[in-house]
Amino acid sequence: MSCTEEISALIRARGFRLTPQRLTILQVLQHSGEHLTPAEIYDISRQSMPGLTETTVYRTLEFLADNGFALAAHVGSGKLVYQVAGHDHHHVICQKCSREVEVGHTQLAGLYKTIEELTGYHLTTSHLTFFGLCPECRLALEG
Repeated sequence: MSCTEEISALIRARGFRLTPQRLTILQVLQHSGEHLTPAEIYDISRQSMPGLTETTVYRTLEFLADNGFALAAHVGSGKLVYQVAGHDHHHVICQKCSREVEVGHTQLAGLYKTIEELTGYHLTTSHLTFFGLCPECRLALEG
């Protein structure tokens, strides 16, 4: 069963309708394999669903994110981006060249636990973005 099929089944199991718009947007997120802005999702989705409106894309993304089927994140572009849920990870982005490295959630699980213990909060997101200088840019500045 593909990730899209799993999420589709989960949407139905939780009592929500799996509309053609929701399915199309989930498929776009699943097949892209990267973070997409709502505008990018709209442009791609329109190819298979020409009548889709930009407003519907925004509402659907909000529904998917609010219910844990998609992840919304800020990754330094100044725009909110989305991806399908289920791939918990974080980013380290170079502020000079924009190179990006993905870090698995397991490497930061201890930090999450510490934050929860210190604050009493239960953290519901597993997506952080760190900014710095990559080794090449740091070397160029130093040398």
